[in-house]
Amino acid sequence: MRILRKDSAAGRMGLAAVFFLSFFLSSCRQAESKAELSPLQMSWEEVLQEARGSTVHLMMWQGDPFINRYMNEYVKPKLDSLYGIHLVLLEGQGNRIVSQVMTEKEAGIRRGGIDMGWINGETFYQLRQIEGLFGPFVEKLPNSRYIDFDNPFIAFDFQQAVEGYECPWGNVQQVIIYDSLRVPDPPRNMEALAAYVEARPGTFTLSNDFTGMTLLKAFLTELAGAPDTFYGPFREKTYLKYSGKLWDWLNHYKKYFWRRGETFPDAVASLHQLFINGELNFSMSNNDAEVDNKILQGLFPESTRAYVPDHGSIQNSHYMGIMANGANKAGAMVVANFLISPEAQWRKADPAVWGDGTVLARKKLSREWQKKFAAIPHRKYSPSRDEIGEKAIREFDAEYMIRLYEDFRKKVIEN
Repeated sequence: MRILRKDSAAGRMGLAAVFFLSFFLSSCRQAESKAELSPLQMSWEEVLQEARGSTVHLMMWQGDPFINRYMNEYVKPKLDSLYGIHLVLLEGQGNRIVSQVMTEKEAGIRRGGIDMGWINGETFYQLRQIEGLFGPFVEKLPNSRYIDFDNPFIAFDFQQAVEGYECPWGNVQQVIIYDSLRVPDPPRNMEALAAYVEARPGTFTLSNDFTGMTLLKAFLTELAGAPDTFYGPFREKTYLKYSGKLWDWLNHYKKYFWRRGETFPDAVASLHQLFINGELNFSMSNNDAEVDNKILQGLFPESTRAYVPDHGSIQNSHYMGIMANGANKAGAMVVANFLISPEAQWRKADPAVWGDGTVLARKKLSREWQKKFAAIPHRKYSPSRDEIGEKAIREFDAEYMIRLYEDFRKKVIEN
């Protein structure tokens, strides 16, 4: 009997050890499973819990003081107070984002250095080509219910359906900027621009960047006679036909451009500086409210105005994308959700803050927020969205932009 009692005690101890080991292994498997669980498989409450106290790395263009102030003095403190998220802003855009994601992908790095990026157009296209974007995540964001996805200028990015792989953040339209004292009657089409530069050589040019290439797309539209010529997938014959006319026009008149067209400013910020210095009578911007911004900053004279040429200008949206190898996808989703909140969108729509057009459909907002958006101060120096919206041209397929960059360098700059 004593032996039986001894064996029974040992058996109980053995069972306890087995139970403990089983419980330990099960807990490890659950922890490992949770660690590997995609935020798309979590509830929003779980996403918030996962994101709390984390760091999110956002790569974005930082060339405008008002935008930087909005991000640093409003967005970052809000994210910290609401969610305990520390937002780190990394300088970079376009090719730099694509290059880093591709390099990390080829090196097998599963937790990359960029969690999310400010993207659109050819950057979105290229990231999709290399499977560099996480998603579809947008419908998971509670505030996505306010986005105006019925608007094709928002639902499509360079003719590409967004499909939840990037979150709309802002909507803008390109304008030409001029000093009304120096240019009381600005040219409204390419023929008038040609006459202007011949009469006042050296006072006009375009930048060799996204903004300049966007202007060239508007020129292509004027040469073709209809915006829908470039709608749909990229067509080689269409591109060659009208880009040939464009390069002929530019090469004929560039000798009347700034520095005789032998060089072009590499960024729109440089174009602005030449305008401020009085070397140029024109600048341009993809943000139709930028004139008010720059006058409020004391950079542009109060005589500065903006307009859209008769043939129209490109309207597009910009987005937030989350990287497929981003280390903190949950945190990035929370950041994106905050950026499309009525509060954040309302604040940046104010010309005194940024003047970036909202991507939200006002009719989907509460009456209180509808009133707040309606009460945003009107622009004083830039044309209204309603006025220029009638001349809005939808973005082309991303391949057109890629080709314009390449051919502008080869056929104009190096010609």
